[in-house]
Amino acid sequence: MKAAFLTGIREVEIREMPEPQLVRPSDVLLEIELVGVCGSDMHYYRTGRIGRQVVQFPWVVGHECAATVLAAGGEVTNVKVGDRVALDPLIACGRCDQCLGGRAHTCRNQRFLGCPGELPGCLAQRLVMPARCCFPVGPEVTDEQAVLVEPFSIGLYAQRLAGDLDGYTVGILGSGPIGLCVLAAARAAGAKKIYSTDIRDYRANLAARFGADWTGNPQREDIVEALAGLEPLGLDFVYECAGEQETLDEAVRLLKPGGVLFLVGIPELDRVSFTMDLLRRKEIRIANVRRQNRCVEPAIRMLAGRRVDPGGLVTHTFSLDETKQAFDTVADYRDGVVKAMIRI
Repeated sequence: MKAAFLTGIREVEIREMPEPQLVRPSDVLLEIELVGVCGSDMHYYRTGRIGRQVVQFPWVVGHECAATVLAAGGEVTNVKVGDRVALDPLIACGRCDQCLGGRAHTCRNQRFLGCPGELPGCLAQRLVMPARCCFPVGPEVTDEQAVLVEPFSIGLYAQRLAGDLDGYTVGILGSGPIGLCVLAAARAAGAKKIYSTDIRDYRANLAARFGADWTGNPQREDIVEALAGLEPLGLDFVYECAGEQETLDEAVRLLKPGGVLFLVGIPELDRVSFTMDLLRRKEIRIANVRRQNRCVEPAIRMLAGRRVDPGGLVTHTFSLDETKQAFDTVADYRDGVVKAMIRI
């Protein structure tokens, strides 16, 4: 079967690889229909690493996908042949202290699709996964929406870490796919006001369409000064979704005393810094957001029930043979791209 391999920094080749085999009775064989290009894929494409996770080329990335069940092991009961499914790309062990404590997303023995040294990704024609990672979607959920279950469930988890947002003010710094998914979840959770930023005007404009009450471009105006006039007491919560030092600094200045900074974006740098005087005097709390703990099924229900529709994120679709073009488009922010997908 065909798969898209990273073969070096900013290098992609479509190669043949062995067909995956259905061996364990709890697994399913999937035909991959559509794959989303994620920001973490771009880290591997541009730099070959995320922190200590270093790609050993050649390697298949990809973890956001819609698929159809081709075959199922004898113990599988939650899906059947012919079902369309969305995936949770995390395979947790279910036995460690983290899994037993309700934190499968920080499983000590986890394997994640497309993560170097763990599992080859889904940019391939077929894939074997544990059935427990597969979630049926009905005809009311499109293939694009099924792919977007993965990033939206991260946004939903990020929102749920803050709790009920009714009456609270929220800042979202970075209006790429994850930032927009956080925005959609915050809007659905009843946030009082949502303020979104991006250095690209077309993404800031999209944030307004997703429900932001105010949008700004930090390359055009002083965001902190602008919001000081709108929210003189500061914001309750800020989600940093860009992974940049500049937005981390903005976040601390935007928050009110006792506010919470959620780190959602993945910096390419190994280290970031904070102005400790301001962080300490405001007693700012910092929370990292790691994947989508137990939020895949709620995300599917919200999509199926039309409570949210992040489909407007998708701006480009490519074929498997055009994977390099897709990656270059996303990596270089070409042609007004927000979310690109690859149809297998």
